[in-house]
Amino acid sequence: MKEDIVMSRLFFLLYALIGPSLAGVGVVIVLTMGLDTLRPILTSAAVGFALGVPAAWIVMRQLAGGPGS
Repeated sequence: MKEDIVMSRLFFLLYALIGPSLAGVGVVIVLTMGLDTLRPILTSAAVGFALGVPAAWIVMRQLAGGPGS
């Protein structure tokens, strides 16, 4: 039970770092492509935040030494 709490805290901490980073990278990519309207910027930010979930999960498992490490 305690391990689950630690793992969830680690996941949310990693997601708080990885999600905004990927969103920022997506926004920079869209802006360098010359797409400077609201829709492409918000879409790329949302995709970055969404991709942050599996990325944080993978990093959490690697740090914890879980299955598939």
